[in-house]
Amino acid sequence: MDHKMRRSRQELPIEETKDILRKGRECVMAVCSDGDCPYAVPINYVYDGEHIYLHSAKQGHKIEALKRNPKVSLCVVTQGDIVPEEFTTYFRSAIIFGRARFIENEEEKIEALWKLSRKYCENLDATAEISKFLKAVAIIEISIDRMTGKESIELTRKR
Repeated sequence: MDHKMRRSRQELPIEETKDILRKGRECVMAVCSDGDCPYAVPINYVYDGEHIYLHSAKQGHKIEALKRNPKVSLCVVTQGDIVPEEFTTYFRSAIIFGRARFIENEEEKIEALWKLSRKYCENLDATAEISKFLKAVAIIEISIDRMTGKESIELTRKR
């Protein structure tokens, strides 16, 4: 699936798209659910410049969906300023298409959990928390096949 962006003037350069991924606090992950029905769920993530890492319980709707079909799409929005007087939203967003892999190796899981903790709890020592939940948590690595970034036409015009 390699669709061209319809409003290509609004497409962001790859480095700005990566910056959105680095700065974003949460994403919405879409998976193929039962009968290929889409299922989207908000989730925390970390982007290390190469992969996206997520943590989750080991059971649940998204886990079962990912086991059946590892294809995912993620959406990150770092700006979404509603401008009522213009009947629009000034936005910057990134869309990812990729494949999920469950990390089973304990060292890889710990490394991913440290990446997540540095992003969300940068001033706290997460050693005890990571040790406590290591066996109970699922770590999902998203390999990125394709990414696009886009901003509102209003922001594009200001460049």
